[in-house]
Amino acid sequence: MSGIAHTRWGTHGTPEIRNAHPHFSNGPGSNSLQTGNIAVVHNGIIENHAELRKYLRLNGYHFASETDSEVIAHLVDFSLKTDLLEAVQLACSHLKGAYALAIMCKHDPHRIVAARQGSPLVLGIGKNNKEIYLASDPVALTQVTNTIVYLEDGDFVDIKLGQYQIFNARGEAVERALQTVETLSRQVELGDYQHHMHKEIFEQPEAIKNTLGNIDNISPELFNSKWSRAVPGQARDIFSNIDSVLILACGTSYYSGCAAKFWLEGIAKLPTQVEVASEYRYRPSLPNPRTLVVVVSQSGETADTLAALRHAKQLGMTHSLGICNVASSSLVRECELSYITQAGIEVGVASTKAFTTQLSGLYLLAVVLAHARGNMTETQRVERRLELLSLPLALRQVLSLEPQIKQWAADLANKQNAIFLGRGAHFPIAQEGALKLKEISYIHADAYPAGELKHGPLALVTSDMPVIAIVPNDGLQEKMKSNLQEVRARGGQLYLLADADTQLDEDDSAKVIRLPRHSGYLSPLLHAIPLQLLAYHTACLKGTDVDKPRNLAKSVTVE
Repeated sequence: MSGIAHTRWGTHGTPEIRNAHPHFSNGPGSNSLQTGNIAVVHNGIIENHAELRKYLRLNGYHFASETDSEVIAHLVDFSLKTDLLEAVQLACSHLKGAYALAIMCKHDPHRIVAARQGSPLVLGIGKNNKEIYLASDPVALTQVTNTIVYLEDGDFVDIKLGQYQIFNARGEAVERALQTVETLSRQVELGDYQHHMHKEIFEQPEAIKNTLGNIDNISPELFNSKWSRAVPGQARDIFSNIDSVLILACGTSYYSGCAAKFWLEGIAKLPTQVEVASEYRYRPSLPNPRTLVVVVSQSGETADTLAALRHAKQLGMTHSLGICNVASSSLVRECELSYITQAGIEVGVASTKAFTTQLSGLYLLAVVLAHARGNMTETQRVERRLELLSLPLALRQVLSLEPQIKQWAADLANKQNAIFLGRGAHFPIAQEGALKLKEISYIHADAYPAGELKHGPLALVTSDMPVIAIVPNDGLQEKMKSNLQEVRARGGQLYLLADADTQLDEDDSAKVIRLPRHSGYLSPLLHAIPLQLLAYHTACLKGTDVDKPRNLAKSVTVE
């Protein structure tokens, strides 16, 4: 039995039956074996679909949907003369954009031809090597196999009953390694949890412990992993010769980069720029060949981040480091150096453990760079290592605050808007907290540096506006307390995440949750956890789809 199907995240067209996959050819197909015999499912985006649509209409094809994907079915049908594989290869030569395709022909019902360009696609090999599956991610195949073939950009796969053959972009037959992905089924089981997001929040102590691994020797070789393209010892040379850092990322990963800027400049003394990857390549910039380009992505397949990396390389910035949760991803393969976070599979669309493991890896990078460049003593390096090793226990202590956070969620669930405040390295955590609340509860939330409150956002503060502020016991504590007084004076309701020893003037206008302790440079990481729980429990009270929020996808593989 052969078949194709696709759960669609739409770039074109409303969610209606006519826009659902698969799409079928339905024109004259003057060169085809049989009119209307092609079916296609597509993940990605075809940027020149309007041009192709016009051409195909001139050749008698009729369009039933609003999607960009339908042009592929007609184009393959138009190209089909003798062989389906050749027709798909020819059709793909006319496509601009990103795609993972699975295509069938009514004339040959036990055959599927697949193609990958810019969007992830894997083969799963099942029982006795006779069952063959296609998916965008190994997680989708957890119930049927853990034997995976990762396809590369430009690959075509010709699948017949019990066999497959892979061809590269030049049409040459190639072999791609079989890889066994362990414990997939166990990782995606919910156990006693109602939602994957809740489970993944509580997996963070273990995920960070796994991510840090054996850090007895904090050295550049930690970033010269077995998945890196660099030769042994190259990381040390690169780290010794750079004079700045450029971080490229999107969404939650971007906020991890923003927090890391404070570490890289404060600890490693390296000027650091953080760019939204989707914007970076569309403006003039001043490249510096001595820059370390750090790209951060959970999946390693984020289209905007990959495009930004390639753009930086084209500008002459060839030193690259990928921080990613998927060792076999495109991002890791394209970077000189890599650090693989060990978050495990993250099913919930709203990232939690992927975020905190990214922060852990970025903090480790700052420490390694500082020592490699002579900006840290051996005693300081030992202290930083002990801080990292204490993280899992500190996170478990923060997770114990969940009952108090549920009480805050009961207040927020009835609100339409919220403001998040932070200062310094905690401002990106406030931004991430606002994003989490927006993503899964659909409550509008914005984050601001607390000092900016009086420069405009204060106009929003009323007794009906919850203001969630991060108030650690750091050098900005007194400044933050002044900002909080501005909220009090306007009747705003304050929700304060404070350290155990933060000095606060507590009254009825403020609800306070105190973290067990202040964790120095790592404080932002610990303050992220309560904000994740707050978003989660607020969404639960509102009855939204926590793991699969509307309009969003886990891995954003299109621009």
